[in-house]
Amino acid sequence: VQLQASGGGLVQAGGSLRLTCASSGRTSSNNAMGWFRRAPGKEREFVGRINWSGGTYYADSVKGRFTISRDNAKATVYLQMNSLKPEDTAVYYCASGIRPYAGWEASEYRYWGQGTQVTVSS
Repeated sequence: VQLQASGGGLVQAGGSLRLTCASSGRTSSNNAMGWFRRAPGKEREFVGRINWSGGTYYADSVKGRFTISRDNAKATVYLQMNSLKPEDTAVYYCASGIRPYAGWEASEYRYWGQGTQVTVSS
């Protein structure tokens, strides 16, 4: 499975961005997909995930502002980010699990995209 994340950029606080994660190769439509981020000088952290059935789970820091969705026909997962804050600035990574369901641990995800930079200015 190869994952390609895109859609990052520079946005003002309060703005929105939509990240896209396209899968190729052996598709991951039957597996959970996750989004993680790494801010400068910080550890990688879980953002949210969507199971194969469409069930979602989010970190408290983004709950109510971020939404994950997936289009299995296109082997694509989206991260809609609204009401962005400067503390959301990070490199965002999509990841594919190896089972239909997954949680928030990075170890549950086997395949990772290259990351896309999101910068939120104050």
